[in-house]
Amino acid sequence: MLLWIICLAQELILSTWEGAYNLQCQNLDSAGEADVRVAKVLWWYYFSKAIEFMDTIFFVLRKKNSQITFLHVYHHATMFNIWWCVMNWIPCGQSFFGPTLNSFIHVLMYSYYGLSVIPSMHRYLWWKKYLTQAQLIQFLLTISHTLSAVVKPCGFPFGCLIFQSSYMTTLVILFVNFYLKTYKAKSSKLNTNGSTSSLELKNGFHKDLVNASNGGVHKKHN
Repeated sequence: MLLWIICLAQELILSTWEGAYNLQCQNLDSAGEADVRVAKVLWWYYFSKAIEFMDTIFFVLRKKNSQITFLHVYHHATMFNIWWCVMNWIPCGQSFFGPTLNSFIHVLMYSYYGLSVIPSMHRYLWWKKYLTQAQLIQFLLTISHTLSAVVKPCGFPFGCLIFQSSYMTTLVILFVNFYLKTYKAKSSKLNTNGSTSSLELKNGFHKDLVNASNGGVHKKHN
């Protein structure tokens, strides 16, 4: 899965670069073959959202109810459906930006969880909360990029831009709430309970973090 996401990120960067995509605003039909190439890559990106959505289904089948959080279900279910719409109506142009950032974030996340299965690496996995911060930065950058096309339009559907920025705003709110409840709460507990909480938070394997990780840090999971 990690290699797949790396290939997606690479192909998105190369195809938009070769198609001379406008970073500020890119319409749906001005880049010719590059638009077709981007659409093909985004189809595979959509397919990855379907795989991520299966996480929730597997949790239900395995009765892992403690891992099924509102953030997890909301994020995966909405992304799967939203990207079905994207691939039907706006499969290129301005749609490239969010997946490019998201692919990069997923490279970091899958790398983290790949390392987490190696016991000797646990002492080095102190940076889990920074993945959530990176996700928040991703959402804010996507909102800024989307609104730039509202301020200076290029022909990309206006309604799609408004929907995208609104949806990303809901993710910012939910992820900020997750971050504050998870990391700030654990930081406060550390101040009162000492070294045990410190170890749990430092290594990123506290049971509450694992349960929420599919919402705040994927697979766990904008």
